[in-house]
Amino acid sequence: MPPARSDNPALDALLRKAYDLHPTEIDLTLGRLERLLERLGNPHHRLPPVFHVAGTNGKGSTCALLRACLEAQGHRVHVYTSPHLVRFNERIRLAGQLIADDALIMLLKDVIGRNGEAPITFFELTTAAAFLAFATIPADACIIEVGLGGRMDATNLLPSALVSGISQLGLDHQQWLGPTILDIAREKAGIAKRGVPLVTGRHPAAVTARIAEVAGLAGARLAIRGQDWDAALYEGQLHYRDDAGRLALPLPRLAGPHQHDNAALAVAMLRAQSALPVKEAAFKAGMGWAEWPARLQRLDSGPLPELLPAGSSLWVDGGHNPAAGKALAEAVRPLLQPGQRLLIVAGMLAAKDAEGFLKPFAGMASALYAVPVPGHAAHDPSWLASAASAMGMAAVTAPDLRQALKAIARNSETAPLVLVTGSLHLAGKALALNGQPPV
Repeated sequence: MPPARSDNPALDALLRKAYDLHPTEIDLTLGRLERLLERLGNPHHRLPPVFHVAGTNGKGSTCALLRACLEAQGHRVHVYTSPHLVRFNERIRLAGQLIADDALIMLLKDVIGRNGEAPITFFELTTAAAFLAFATIPADACIIEVGLGGRMDATNLLPSALVSGISQLGLDHQQWLGPTILDIAREKAGIAKRGVPLVTGRHPAAVTARIAEVAGLAGARLAIRGQDWDAALYEGQLHYRDDAGRLALPLPRLAGPHQHDNAALAVAMLRAQSALPVKEAAFKAGMGWAEWPARLQRLDSGPLPELLPAGSSLWVDGGHNPAAGKALAEAVRPLLQPGQRLLIVAGMLAAKDAEGFLKPFAGMASALYAVPVPGHAAHDPSWLASAASAMGMAAVTAPDLRQALKAIARNSETAPLVLVTGSLHLAGKALALNGQPPV
């Protein structure tokens, strides 16, 4: 899969070189990165206090909410997330700011030079770069999102954390994490560390039991939603409680009811530690400050909305697995005006369960416009259209996102709600075409 990482030629060349150091994108072993980190002086042992977040869906949003609350309290925060939407720089945020090209070039030259020609995956090498940056630039906290799974993820070489968290779980990446939700829960819970609080959302009893089993063996202190803490939505607020007391918070700025759960998890993680106190006023401010692009994000203006009929609304979401499809359908339903048609523009990577993702939209979406995902091995648009058609949606193909929106404009007599979804890569393409890269 050829990387498209930066519009800076020098930086792009380094990122491509990093990508070429391993024949496969994913290889879940830790020895290569351990060797490189030792050559770099083990920067992961010198990080500011770490918030470590795993999960199938919602972990990025949880990281965004953690960051917003900590920054509202006045703390300086590093953040490492993946994947990026438009530019690689989005993955590394230093004390609140996306890493600059020049700083990233210096980091990559250092880690690539120390690694030499030894095989190492792109994610492992860039994780080393993030750890090195976080150990060098002063900050009060690090928020680190697991890349894939947890137990064998590159970020799990962290020797400890201030607190760990597990967001929503679902079936995804089964070829690496195992075929069942219990397999996936075991892998995600692998971030548990001795003496470190492991905060979990609400999961089925068998899933919670599997997480508890792994946490117990690791010696982690488990904090389970519904037992040790909880949250509920009523009277237009998010009401949170734990042994330390209660909070009545505004709803998070991030759209969709699933974000209430992510916000609650972020609050629970912050309340599970005492090294970085966060006051109620900062929690309230953080709910309104948090931003996480391409997660049910509305594009109000720009080149893409202008292609649609007047009065249309255009939304972008990077959801790409069955659990995300269910949450997304539930979030979009109340956005529809009476009689308004929902039209989906979708492209999905070949490894994803497209039928499982689309099923929640059956009977809800009027039509699907299937498109390729540029630069990635994706489901053939004709196959994707056939899958949607079998669910009762009118379905056609288009050569790209812009052409799909133009086709919607030609075929629409009224103003629809248009949802671009199925892949973070497609969502990133939408943001790039609309001139809205994350900042």
